[in-house]
Amino acid sequence: MQLQHLLGIEPLHPQSITEILDLADHYADQNRSGVRKSEALAGCTQINMFFENSTRTQASFEIAGKRLGADVMNMAMQASSIKKGETLIDTALTLNAMHPDLLVVRHPHSGAVDLLAQKVNCAVLNAGDGRHEHPTQALLDALTIRRSKGRLHRLNIAICGDIAHSRVARSNLVLLKRLGAKVYLVGPPTLLPGALIKQADGFSYSLDEAIATFKLDAVMMLRVQLERMT
Repeated sequence: MQLQHLLGIEPLHPQSITEILDLADHYADQNRSGVRKSEALAGCTQINMFFENSTRTQASFEIAGKRLGADVMNMAMQASSIKKGETLIDTALTLNAMHPDLLVVRHPHSGAVDLLAQKVNCAVLNAGDGRHEHPTQALLDALTIRRSKGRLHRLNIAICGDIAHSRVARSNLVLLKRLGAKVYLVGPPTLLPGALIKQADGFSYSLDEAIATFKLDAVMMLRVQLERMT
C-alpha cells in the first residue's frame, strides 16, 4: 500500500472522498459487529504527535491505529525536547531517522503540519493545525450526515457558531460543497469572515432565520474557539 499525506481537503477529488467514506462506512459497521481487529496496517509504526491538548481526536487515532494492526506510539509533546528549545524541524528529522510509517500531527499554528510533512519520508495526517484545516474531522462529519440522511448531494447544511476561528468549518465547507451539498454559514457578524462567506451558498446572523429560510437538512454546531482568539 502506498501511503500519502492528508494535510487538507483541497487536494481530494470527489471520487477520492467518496472512496474514503465508503471505506469508513465499512469500518463503522465492523466496529459494531464485535470483530474490530484488522491487519490493514500490520507492520506499520504510527506516531501520534499532539502539540495541542486533545481527548477525542488523540484517542480516536490511537484506537483506530491499534484496531488496524499498527504499532502505535503517543508522544507527550509537552514533556518532549520542544520544551528545551528544539524546533519542529529538529523533532521531525529525529523522528524521520527512526523510519516511522505514519505521523499523526496536531499543532496550534496553521501550516506547521505541512512544514513537517516536507521534512519526513513517511505519511503525515493532519489532526488539526491552527485555524487552517481539520480534514479527518470533516470526513467524519460527512460520514455521519451521509449515514443519517443517505446522501450528501443536494442537502442543505448549515455550519453554525465560531466560523472565524474554526479549522473544522473550513474543512467542512470545502468537502461538503465538493460532494454536492449546499453549505450555509450562521453566526454573529464578528465570527463570520467575509472570505468564507464568499465560498458559502448563503449566510445568516440568526439560526432560527437560517432554518426557515434555507430549509436545512442538517445543522453543524461549533463551540467558541477561545484558545485561538487574540
